[in-house]
Amino acid sequence: MSANTILDSRRLVFIAGLHRSGTSILHACLRDHPQISGFRDTGVREDEGQHLQTVLPRCKSYGGSGRFGFHEAAHILESSPLATAENATRMLEEWSRFWDLTRPVLVEKSPPNLLRTRLLQAMYPEARFLIITRHPVAVSYATQKWTLTTLRRLLDHWLHCHRLLLNDLPHLNHVHVLKYEEFVRDPVESLAAVHRFLDVDEMPPPPRVYDANGKYFSWWKQRRVRVIRWKYLPIGLYLYWLERAYEQRTRHFGYSLQDLNYLGESCLDIACRRRVPARGEASYP
Repeated sequence: MSANTILDSRRLVFIAGLHRSGTSILHACLRDHPQISGFRDTGVREDEGQHLQTVLPRCKSYGGSGRFGFHEAAHILESSPLATAENATRMLEEWSRFWDLTRPVLVEKSPPNLLRTRLLQAMYPEARFLIITRHPVAVSYATQKWTLTTLRRLLDHWLHCHRLLLNDLPHLNHVHVLKYEEFVRDPVESLAAVHRFLDVDEMPPPPRVYDANGKYFSWWKQRRVRVIRWKYLPIGLYLYWLERAYEQRTRHFGYSLQDLNYLGESCLDIACRRRVPARGEASYP
């Protein structure tokens, strides 16, 4: 059975975002929808599709969370020898064991998808992509406990991965970008926009959606203000330097290190509006 046969009456959706960016909660909300099937109780970490297939390398092959984006081979384009019909069919067959194929929308989520969108589109031309971003401070602190990496290195990784994504977006035919912060602030409207993008009935979000950024922002602020106390001068100065050094680049993506609650227009949103529309798709203004 070919990939075209499997997807003949179904839509394939890939969720992408760095580790700790909110991919899991978005996946959980979507797989509860009666028209959508997502992985559940698979026995692998976070029910991620990368662990349920044997075609593409797993994130761990490139250094794992907070590091994988720096590995040149992690950014896979449509020119890759992996982009074959045989691989597309094989991966779908492996995933199909964990989907409910009676549902019209099939969802897979894995952090490495962030740097594989063009490859996945080459393998599945009608695939849709949901990209979720989260404040780099929250992502960095949440990731740091899983890896012995400095905040500076994690901020560099966040920026590097999203710059690569920025360059890839104009090549994608069907993509929707949302911020974790907007999703948890107004889950009803954010999820409704996602449902419209996926052409499924709008359903209310589950009650478990909540903002988990608070503790990470508190850590940053508490350590930042300690610059006035000699005991904590080094870490305070370090965070002060990070703010000054990374503020402009962070603002480019709609976030701020100096004002953690700031949410502005992201260059990713602009890139989505300017991308070349797919055949038969209405152009953006």
